[in-house]
Amino acid sequence: MPYDILEVLDTVRMTEMEHFDIRTITLGISLRDCSSTLPQTVRAHVYDKIRRTAAHHVAVAEEVEALYGVHIANRRVSVTPIALVAGSLPPAELIGLAQILDTVAEHVGIDFLAGFSALVEHGMTRGDVALLEALPAALATTKRVCGSVNCASTAAGINADAVRTMADVIKETARLTADHDSVGCARLVSFCNAVPDNPFIAGAFHGPSEPEAVINVGISGPGVVLRTVRELGLDADFGALCEAIKRTAFKITRAGELLGRQCAERLNQRTSVPITFGVVDLSLAPTPEEDDSIGEILIAMGLEDVGAPGTTAALALLNESVKKGGLMAASYVGGLSGAFIPVSEDQAMIRAAERGHLTLEKLEAMSAVCSVGLDMIALPGDTPAETLAGILLDEFAIGMINNKTTACRLIPVHGKQVGEYAEFGGLLGRAPIMPVSRLSSRSFVQRGGRIPAPIRSLTN
Repeated sequence: MPYDILEVLDTVRMTEMEHFDIRTITLGISLRDCSSTLPQTVRAHVYDKIRRTAAHHVAVAEEVEALYGVHIANRRVSVTPIALVAGSLPPAELIGLAQILDTVAEHVGIDFLAGFSALVEHGMTRGDVALLEALPAALATTKRVCGSVNCASTAAGINADAVRTMADVIKETARLTADHDSVGCARLVSFCNAVPDNPFIAGAFHGPSEPEAVINVGISGPGVVLRTVRELGLDADFGALCEAIKRTAFKITRAGELLGRQCAERLNQRTSVPITFGVVDLSLAPTPEEDDSIGEILIAMGLEDVGAPGTTAALALLNESVKKGGLMAASYVGGLSGAFIPVSEDQAMIRAAERGHLTLEKLEAMSAVCSVGLDMIALPGDTPAETLAGILLDEFAIGMINNKTTACRLIPVHGKQVGEYAEFGGLLGRAPIMPVSRLSSRSFVQRGGRIPAPIRSLTN
């Protein structure tokens, strides 16, 4: 479907008036040709591959941004899960490799590089175990590196041993980054059904089946959708509300694909590595700015506040409408594609949590219909590891049974309790410490093993 000048002008209007931006242009890079049993060889190959491939990434994004007048908020890189690339290295060498990733991210001018990751839903190799052991120190000694671990899937079930280990990893990461409100945990995601083409940080990685290098786009338009819902008013029925959101999602998705294809074409002309356009991720991602908020959209639909009865239904309506509108606008849709509900990054969510209207349990229910899960949740620093593991198991059960991606960014803020705040800064925002159940999950979590896959996984 060709683009015309009216679409571009409409996109510029959304940019100027409604907080519309392209949240991220993410360059995925395969590191499968960087493997070696020699740590120094892996470090050298990884640095060189990323430096060569991403050398023009920031400059090209700035050119395209200036050409169309649409703000591109972030230029980022994702790489092949490091456990697949450097699985023969011990934890100490993996920490050193994370520091190399941090250095090359700085050298190419990006704020985050994701893919210090492992895929362990079926079980863990020695390389996976080493990476999980290295994760806390890797995150504590870097500023730009993001990690993720896929612990479950609809096809494999839930690796409960990996979940227990991840709970310990989260606690140790929180302790090692305690001086900055345990912010290391904001760069660590635990997944069920992780996708290989996610452009959003911190959970992105370049999947093993992806091409040599690819541009994936994460759009963002909560402010645009909010204006649409407010202008429609409270008299419109649900059908009219869905149609209005679908039309808006179509516009912002078209803009995302246009800019993504331009970036891929220009990068491909300037590098020795072939770079293709991948997907548009339709996810609505809020920011700490007022009115750039998923929570405000739900309130504009007619809820008194986020957390009121009807909140999950409103979020489901929003999520499905965005998908239906976006699917018709893009050649290839992928990633997570829905609505994000990160508490620390959404002013309406923060206020609802402060008032006690939005609880951990309500967020869990909402995660059954949104595109991710329990995102940027600040918890008391003394939350036991087995409680974190129980929360992870609950969230992964939702993803496994419903064949959808669910994820957790849980932040047990070292030294803080309910009533206090964690200050993360920038797009990560600030979060009230939320209460968590004091009932014990210890005996359940300690069973270990693997929770079997559901019947729906048998589709052949």
